[in-house]
Amino acid sequence: MPHDIKEQRIECPHCGHSIRLDLDTSAGDQDYYEECPACCMEMHLNLHIDEYRQKILLGVGSDNEQFF
Repeated sequence: MPHDIKEQRIECPHCGHSIRLDLDTSAGDQDYYEECPACCMEMHLNLHIDEYRQKILLGVGSDNEQFF
């Protein structure tokens, strides 16, 4: 697996299903939607690369939640 691909487990904010995501960190910060394979609802994903702390921060929400 390339160095820029990181595996992350999340839970769907709609149904709680456990999902494995492959995050491509080569594109830097990202804001996008993925569909849950269990309930087919969209999840809002916000990926932030914290280079100073060498961490990947992933926010997961549903359409009825707001990101600030």
